[in-house]
Amino acid sequence: MDQIDQLLTRRVDKIYPSKNALEKVLRSGKKLRLYQGIDPTNSKLHLGHTVGLRKLMEFANLGHEVIFLFGTGTVLVGDPSLRDKGRKLISEKEVEKNIQSWKEQTKPIVDFSKIKIRKNSDWLTKLSLKDIISLGSKISAVQLFKRKSFSRRIKKGDTVWYHETLYPLLQGYDSVVMDVDLEIGGTDQTFNMLVGRELQKKINYKEKFVLTVRMIEGTDGAPMSKTRGNCIWLTDSPREMYAKVMAVIDKQIGDYFEFFTGVPLSEIRRIKNTLQNKKINPLDLKKKLALEITQQFHGKKQAEAAAKSFQRVFQQGKKPRKIKSFKTKKEQWNLVDLLVQTGLASSRSEAKRLIKQGAVEINGKRVLGPASPAGGSKSFRVLGDEVIKVGKKNWLKLVLKNEKKKEN
Repeated sequence: MDQIDQLLTRRVDKIYPSKNALEKVLRSGKKLRLYQGIDPTNSKLHLGHTVGLRKLMEFANLGHEVIFLFGTGTVLVGDPSLRDKGRKLISEKEVEKNIQSWKEQTKPIVDFSKIKIRKNSDWLTKLSLKDIISLGSKISAVQLFKRKSFSRRIKKGDTVWYHETLYPLLQGYDSVVMDVDLEIGGTDQTFNMLVGRELQKKINYKEKFVLTVRMIEGTDGAPMSKTRGNCIWLTDSPREMYAKVMAVIDKQIGDYFEFFTGVPLSEIRRIKNTLQNKKINPLDLKKKLALEITQQFHGKKQAEAAAKSFQRVFQQGKKPRKIKSFKTKKEQWNLVDLLVQTGLASSRSEAKRLIKQGAVEINGKRVLGPASPAGGSKSFRVLGDEVIKVGKKNWLKLVLKNEKKKEN
């Protein structure tokens, strides 16, 4: 496969109106202006968010004009894609904070010297009522309400807020203002991107291609979701990232190599074949995969240290040589609160579930349940140097800050 073949194949789900049409343009030598828009609604990114960014860099490395668009205007509306409930609105202050965080997180895979950064609040917040009415006249209301997330809500008797129906129009208007040839996004953005394609044709009388990248699944085989707890975050420590990749289900190994590494497609095809024919131990491939992904974000040295730590803790059942500390002046803790406060659980409900399942240990002794002395419904006393273990991979040492170690 040559570079254009790979550009239109790797990490790609669909191309509108067709792959052949876009390939013809690329092989003509024409340089395209393209973009991906992302609404900075969260402070953290996971591996799934990097799929489109990697595709942007592939185009940038071939000399195309690439724009990374922060949806500072559309985020004030809230993207209804795949939402069965209205999205909570976010403040401008939170948006700016998230943008700075995202730049830091994506530095290992994005060369910002090759990418232009724009913000759609620069033009969306300047639209007059007349502009919005004119824009709305280009798209049928029936078309907007046919989107699946809206129709599901209507069928259940739930509300579709009027400002949510504006979102596809506003995102589509980005294509018109920037006068792009191509938009890249996840499959969840297909509806919005096709609205932009229609607006570009009606307003600028120009063809706009749409390239969708697949939505990647989390460690448990379901779509990556904060609520499911199956995300591999770009902010994870080297050991956390390595361990999470090692937890990926076997059928995902090939896709993770394709989507999150630079391993050649010919090698990935071989990997998928050997897995399918059971000619290799999946654990060996996971070790290679975990090392490849972890070193992208943390460097080779830390990735190799994470691999050694994983072998010691998970495969040999030993305690990590280094355990993260949590310093506190507070002596009396409710275990549920402590697990959430220290990040060992993402929510109180998850903390209670972990305790109930017997996944929590304190100083090597398993917490039997919420009603046990060290459980969630009763507080326990921090003496200092207690080691908490959650599951097989999460360890934490409690340290009393600015206090002498207490005695029983």
